[in-house]
Amino acid sequence: MSEHTTRTDLADRAVVTLDLDGVTDKAALMDRVAAALRLPDWFGRNWDALADSLGDRTVWPAPAAERGLLLVVRGWQGYAQANPREWQIAQEVFTQAADRSRAVAVALVLGGTS
Repeated sequence: MSEHTTRTDLADRAVVTLDLDGVTDKAALMDRVAAALRLPDWFGRNWDALADSLGDRTVWPAPAAERGLLLVVRGWQGYAQANPREWQIAQEVFTQAADRSRAVAVALVLGGTS
């Protein structure tokens, strides 16, 4: 796959920003994910539910369900510092979602911390 093809693939996706600024625990992370992806009320707010939701286009916002999802995670550094083990798990869930489906891509924004 050429570099141009990769860029086009990502450019066509629906972008959802997951802003973790101020998040220091798993409960707040799950709340932010639920809000950013507009997940249903029954979203379980645990790692398995997050993995399931990232793999289930039927619960994504409509544009993402149609074009694919680019989840842009910003402001994550404070969470990573406050709960490094939880952040490691979150990264594993994001990575597995992207590995399982070409419809999902996750990007971490570097810099720009408050």
